Formats: sequence, structure tokens, C-alpha cells
Amino acid sequence: MINVTEKAKEHVQELRKKDNLSDQHHIRVSVEGGGCSGLMYDLKFDDTINPGDHVFEDNGVKVLVNKKSLLYLAGTTLDFSDGLNGKGFQFINPNATRTCGCGESFSV
Repeated sequence: MINVTEKAKEHVQELRKKDNLSDQHHIRVSVEGGGCSGLMYDLKFDDTINPGDHVFEDNGVKVLVNKKSLLYLAGTTLDFSDGLNGKGFQFINPNATRTCGCGESFSV
């Protein structure tokens, strides 16, 4: 399960409106190798559900996750911060044993 906070939901809706995307453009979250901690998050809009994708819906937002990435993302919460420490989506991942200072990469 991938959870979506209210702030993340609001920002997803703003981005869809700004980019003129329909509600059929869901959030795709994946994990790729790289970053200073070894693994990096990738977040984008996608209107295609691929075979093998897991589809989660929380707080009115559908999140697509491929099978490989699900191993790293199970139980993760997608949040959005616009505070003094930076603006952007944040991943609160209980599987991460270490994260980098910017929060964009992690290791398990």
C-alpha cells in the first residue's frame, strides 16, 4: 500500500490542472539505482497501467507501482512539503535504512 497525504493530493491536483492533464493520468512511483545512497525515487504522471503494475488508491489519488519497485515502497507515504527546508514531494519510507540529506535517495 502507498499512502497519500492531503497536501500531496492537493499538489497532484494542482499539477494536473497546470499541465492540462485528465484524472486518467495517475501518479507512477518507481525506484531506480542511483543517488548518493544507492536507490532513487522516480515520480511522474502516467495514463497507462502496465501488466504487472500494482494500483493503489488513497485519498482519491491512484498510484501505480511496478512489481520490482513495490518491494522497496511497501508502506510508503507520499507527502508534499513547501517549508523552509525545500519544496517538493517527500517519501516517508519505513523500508529505508538510510537516506541522503536531500531525501531523494535511500538504501535498504
